Amino acid sequence: MITEARKEVETMENNDSVKWKKRGSRQGLLRNALLKTMGYTDEDIEKPLIGVINTWSETNPGHYNFRELAEAVKRGVWAAGGFPLEMNTMSICEVFFDISSMIYRNLLSMTTEELIARQPFDGIVLMGSCDKNVPAQVMAAVSANKPTIYLPGGPMLPGNFQGESLACGTDSFKLWEKYTSGEMSLEDVSKREGCLYGSVGACPIMGTANTCQTVVEALGLALPYSASSLAVSSEKLRIAEMTGRRIVGLVAEGVKPLDIVTKKSVTNAIKVLMAAGGSTNLLIHLKAICRRAGIPLDLMEFDAISRQTPLLVNVKPHGTGTVGMEFRNAGGVPALMKELLPLLDGDCPTVSGKTVAENLAEVDTAYDRAVIRPLDNPIAPTGGIAVLKGNLAPGGAVVKRSAASPNLLRHTGEARVFDDLAAAEKYLLDDNSDMDENKVIVLRGYGPKGAPGMPEFGNYMPIPPKLSRRGIHDYVRITDSRMSGGAFGTVVLHVAPESAAGGPLAAVRDGDTITLDVERNLIQLNVPDAEIAERLKGVKPKEHPDITRGFVRNFIDNVLQADEGCDLRYL
Repeated sequence: MITEARKEVETMENNDSVKWKKRGSRQGLLRNALLKTMGYTDEDIEKPLIGVINTWSETNPGHYNFRELAEAVKRGVWAAGGFPLEMNTMSICEVFFDISSMIYRNLLSMTTEELIARQPFDGIVLMGSCDKNVPAQVMAAVSANKPTIYLPGGPMLPGNFQGESLACGTDSFKLWEKYTSGEMSLEDVSKREGCLYGSVGACPIMGTANTCQTVVEALGLALPYSASSLAVSSEKLRIAEMTGRRIVGLVAEGVKPLDIVTKKSVTNAIKVLMAAGGSTNLLIHLKAICRRAGIPLDLMEFDAISRQTPLLVNVKPHGTGTVGMEFRNAGGVPALMKELLPLLDGDCPTVSGKTVAENLAEVDTAYDRAVIRPLDNPIAPTGGIAVLKGNLAPGGAVVKRSAASPNLLRHTGEARVFDDLAAAEKYLLDDNSDMDENKVIVLRGYGPKGAPGMPEFGNYMPIPPKLSRRGIHDYVRITDSRMSGGAFGTVVLHVAPESAAGGPLAAVRDGDTITLDVERNLIQLNVPDAEIAERLKGVKPKEHPDITRGFVRNFIDNVLQADEGCDLRYL
């Protein structure tokens, strides 16, 4: 059943080349004359006009290879009889912003939607690798609903230091723990700094970036094998050219994103996400995409699918391999989907022009069964992510079960509460604090409105050196912020509503006990409901009076909570 939101999307009026050219009019004369200033001919102008929207930037190493990829895309468009025009939009890399880049996912989605809808393109090729860019562009694609295909930029090569394989985020967290515990000097850490990344591209673990790319392929918006092919490879260039060729076919066939992105294809994508041990951030991004597409998706559906989908992929952060090497060489996303086919809807259409089942008909089973495990011999019987509810998170919270310590998945401990990350770090790094492995650390005030932008502070709470020296490398953390997809540990994330919006997390006090029970989907503050309500009477929503203008102010005033996808309410 098509919802009202989906009807609105489907009837959106877009510009296209036929409307824009206006042959025989004064406007047509001007527009065609301007195209000819760039050296294009009448024959070019008569072809379907394809927009190649490029997020290349020198402040985004994950997209640094996109200039060459865009040329390969355009080569494919020309070869198939289209007329490609390339344009840039903003490019998001978490590392280069001084504020949470999650804010700018929504801005990128808005600017991309406007470029798709208002420019005279008949079809669109979107290019992205990094974790906010991919969902932003897909949100735009389903909103504008013009023929579109996605080109994932691909994972980077892993690094290597003196024979030891290193992979950015996951290993950087481990290195930092060794430094803070005194096990390694800063000089030793610095020697490995240039060896954490083997090339440009998306971080090579199954972090948020590669999970996003994997999910886009599983949704059917990208060609088979495009997500896990290395950023710096001839294979990626060939896929880029094939992507350019295929968008011309999609235009001719009239296939649009909402023909591909349906409740069934989203369910397929969630199963692939869970089997891959992907990032918790995808729950936020998929909620936002589905909201734009008018597809109902309850947060607990993620948990139900996770419980029915085994964990099959052995890559970091929960495993040992990397995405662009071991996972790709084992067969990549198609091999994983081939294994999952009994659990998938094989009739879902894809941008290849074939259904999921037709795409997989010629795909071999995984070449390395240690990397992509069979259904009857999984790494774990359930997927990587669990959803939690309880009086501490009435709107929900998530935990990455595959990256957590099994002994902590059922735990009751005494809370230590922090409204400031620096204060939490100071406490955790202090050998004289009362911190021990039984404590539950609560970090609040860093949700969508509170931070603002919901930064990835879930993995910024360090392992206390005094615990590390005893061989204890995990403890329970609870926060209304997010966590890097490359991180690990027992961290409860996305607590909704956030404390800055008056959620129950704001009622927690030092000395309260909190119960985490992942099997029961429970996150519980062991305080009477009346006491929680009384404590919350004194909590005022955070207003950020120091932020008075610009998109950040717009974000604070209009952002939805994590369980609704952190989109802007008017989108």
